[in-house]
Amino acid sequence: MTLSIITPTFNSASTIRDTLHSVASQDYQDIEHIIIDGGSSDNTIQIVKEFSHVSQFISEADDGLYDAINKGINLAKGEVIGILNSDDFFAHKKVLSHIAKTFEATTTDCVFGDVVYVQNENPKKVIRHYSSKHFHPGKFAWGYMPAHPTFYLRKSHYQTFGLHNTKYRIAADFELLLRMLYVHRLNYTYLNDVFVHMRAGGISNASFQNRMIINQEILRACQDHNIHTNLPKLYFRYLRKALEYWRPQKKQDTYKILS
Repeated sequence: MTLSIITPTFNSASTIRDTLHSVASQDYQDIEHIIIDGGSSDNTIQIVKEFSHVSQFISEADDGLYDAINKGINLAKGEVIGILNSDDFFAHKKVLSHIAKTFEATTTDCVFGDVVYVQNENPKKVIRHYSSKHFHPGKFAWGYMPAHPTFYLRKSHYQTFGLHNTKYRIAADFELLLRMLYVHRLNYTYLNDVFVHMRAGGISNASFQNRMIINQEILRACQDHNIHTNLPKLYFRYLRKALEYWRPQKKQDTYKILS
């Protein structure tokens, strides 16, 4: 089974080497790694060219993150597709073999696991644990979703149900997971494993204004798919997020697996 990994990039020279190395170091070999660059002006392109495992590489202007991801999905030849952003990296060497074995042994439509957030300046320092363990589709109304960087989906479902909707500038990942798991009721498998280390930050948390935008987009996504919710209900999830920062070392042993 070929796993296609899509990495969107733009001026990612300071982080993408970790991303590329983590893919090249996986013990699962049937990987297609596709890099979609938005026309970087820094050293990103040169760094990508250092890694021989990269299957496809495109550098051209795009219409933002989700447009780049959609380009990669359309190019992908693998049966299963996942996204690994250019400031993220796999938590250990067996992530993809764990995912592949699950798809091979079951009829599941998709798989997801956990992520940990790490400091930008010190990626070995864990600051938050995001667990998808207790997810169920009813939680979309509260703004919760499985960790998107751990979401692996059979390509046939992208072909049937569509790609990321780029009218959502920040919350297209939320709308896609809502569409796949709530609207179309695809069956899923949660794996109790940390798949990805994410550097803290990201577009949704870049500013208070962006947090307002993402919640407005989540509200719109729910309304578009006939899920009753409201903004106070969506903002309530930030209380739980605060607890995740207070207890980031809860699964410290898991973080260290073959890292």
